[in-house]
Amino acid sequence: AELSVERRFVPESCPRVVRPGDFVRYHYLGTFPDGTRFDSSYDRGSTFNVFVGKGQLIAGMDKALVGMCVNERRFVKIPSKLAYGSEGVSGVIPPNAVLHFDVLLVDLWNLEDEVQVQTYFKPEKCPRTVEVSDFVRYHYNGTFLDGTLFDSSHNRMRTYDTYVGIGWLIPGMDQSLLGMCVGEKRMITIPPFLAYGEEGDGKDIPGQASLVFDVVLLDLHNPKDGVTIENQQVPESCERRSQTGDFLRYHYNGTLLDGTLFDSSYSRNRTYDTYIGKGYVIAGMDEGLLGVCTGEKRRIIIPPHLGYGEEGRGKIPGSAVLVFDIHVVDFHNPADSVSITVNYKPSNCTMLSKKGDYLKYHYNASLLDGTLLDSTHSLGKTYNIVLGSGQVVLGMDMGLQDMCVGERRTVVIPPHLGYGEDGVEGEVPGSAVLVFDIELLELVSGLPEGYMFVWNGEVSPNLFEEIDQNHDGEVLLEEFSEYIQAQVNSGKGKLAPGFDFEKIVKNMFTNQDRDGNGKVTAEEFKLKDQEAKEEHDEL
Repeated sequence: AELSVERRFVPESCPRVVRPGDFVRYHYLGTFPDGTRFDSSYDRGSTFNVFVGKGQLIAGMDKALVGMCVNERRFVKIPSKLAYGSEGVSGVIPPNAVLHFDVLLVDLWNLEDEVQVQTYFKPEKCPRTVEVSDFVRYHYNGTFLDGTLFDSSHNRMRTYDTYVGIGWLIPGMDQSLLGMCVGEKRMITIPPFLAYGEEGDGKDIPGQASLVFDVVLLDLHNPKDGVTIENQQVPESCERRSQTGDFLRYHYNGTLLDGTLFDSSYSRNRTYDTYIGKGYVIAGMDEGLLGVCTGEKRRIIIPPHLGYGEEGRGKIPGSAVLVFDIHVVDFHNPADSVSITVNYKPSNCTMLSKKGDYLKYHYNASLLDGTLLDSTHSLGKTYNIVLGSGQVVLGMDMGLQDMCVGERRTVVIPPHLGYGEDGVEGEVPGSAVLVFDIELLELVSGLPEGYMFVWNGEVSPNLFEEIDQNHDGEVLLEEFSEYIQAQVNSGKGKLAPGFDFEKIVKNMFTNQDRDGNGKVTAEEFKLKDQEAKEEHDEL
């Protein structure tokens, strides 16, 4: 005779219950007391959707639904007077019938509802939040109020990318993303009139459905954003800053805005080497590398329109903000020459080094960032060369010019005057600027250019006869070598310093042996000043 309600299942969490005026979506199975079925929403494959307490339901159901939670199940017995009474429903429900309903509530909302936002994680640092017209990338799980999953960006393994606040999203999502930080996680509940309304989306979301989105924001930028520079660590000494056209060597870690690493030069154990300002790198990096010092560290944040755009590249998703933590190792310009800084010069400095001089010097060699490459001090011996003979890189030949014994100088050599793009495997990186701290310890004056041997006095008019010791009219290499050695030992002649004696003598002999038969005759033998300018260097 009276309404009977049996609560067969009540969920542990029940944040809200049905009140008169609420809109509900529920499934039901309707039977008579003998178990005969007369109706079922399950058979139609859709919930029954209706306002409660507005006379849209039979009186017993209007009362029975009040106080229900989403996912609650009730067994309801409704007497005839609270159902269809003495008239019944023709062909379906007889007069004065008692009705039984097995009810499962799946959704609940009210016209006065607003979007509900619950932030359950927020990063400690939040330098920027979502504003209208920003572009965001986020992951989400979309469920109905009863927990049924209808969509997930995680399942597609791709973020949802969109502008905020300009109508690209349902109104509730447009509203609820505002103010989010990158890394923040929110649970967003949206009533249907701020979602897909009475019609649903025509696919997975039915009409009048409340939607719940579990959202994590991964990325955020605005089309008006430029390159941002942060966390600069500039060395105390910064004599030069990079400009357009310079060539840089730098290390970097590249991450997305949520911290996901996509690339690192450190993992390859090799710097990234490039020109800047010439389009060799993405536009944002071209800009972000301008004005850096050697040794400087900085963070460069690049919006996607100055990075890899909507398409992305490799591990970089489309429309991604890029974060580069860089460390500048060195830079130079192709127009650079050798830089010489004199640190000490003796007061008595009359003899300056020149091409052909034999030099003995100590050096410490390092990269521009201070990394030590080599040192003669650690070897315990000097480095010895003939200046201008190609025994060292061109930049060192230039850096040792016009130096006096005892002088100390720092020589900075750009790679095109050093070891070039290839460097020296295992020793000098490619395209590296080199720094040499040099002290000249000894200088032996060389011979005039083109000479390997000179006389210290008058040349004998009978020179060939003096060399031809057995007077057979032919000079062999052994005779030639013994004679030159004797002149050097006696101080009458001087060989070019710094070269191997046997090689010099053999070269001199070969130049005199014009027919190449291993013998020099009086007709072949000529002094230097007797030679035409275009012929080989001679005595």
